Amino acid sequence: MSEASGEDRTGDRIIVGIDGSDASKVALRTAARLAEALGAPLEAIMCWDDPLLYESARVVDPDEFRVASEQEFERTLTDVFGDRRPSWLTTRHLRGQPSERLIEESEGAQMLVVGRRGTGGMLGMILGSVSSAVVSHAKCSVLVVRQ
Repeated sequence: MSEASGEDRTGDRIIVGIDGSDASKVALRTAARLAEALGAPLEAIMCWDDPLLYESARVVDPDEFRVASEQEFERTLTDVFGDRRPSWLTTRHLRGQPSERLIEESEGAQMLVVGRRGTGGMLGMILGSVSSAVVSHAKCSVLVVRQ
């Protein structure tokens, strides 16, 4: 999983933001069904950023955080697809704030799919911060999947 150049992406692709939450797994399943029905490539994107939290006055090592995020990404893909990932699925693990990176990646995409609420945020919110931001600022159509 790595950042790919924009040159190998097509405008008909569907992108889905995942974070390991149950809501993002539902979004990934939904995006996969849509991509298959439309004959479109699917790109699953998970973002990580330098942790801002301190634990017992010890700063969390960014490399440990990145590795943990990569492992969560793999677990999520395995939970959804098992050992049979579709051939039209690509994955990218990007550094940065999820809402900002997904908005950037939405350029030229057919659709961006996200779960209604992910791993962070306040309980009781109708939309999480990432889904709210991409609905407002994405450069393509956005599907927010209800869990």
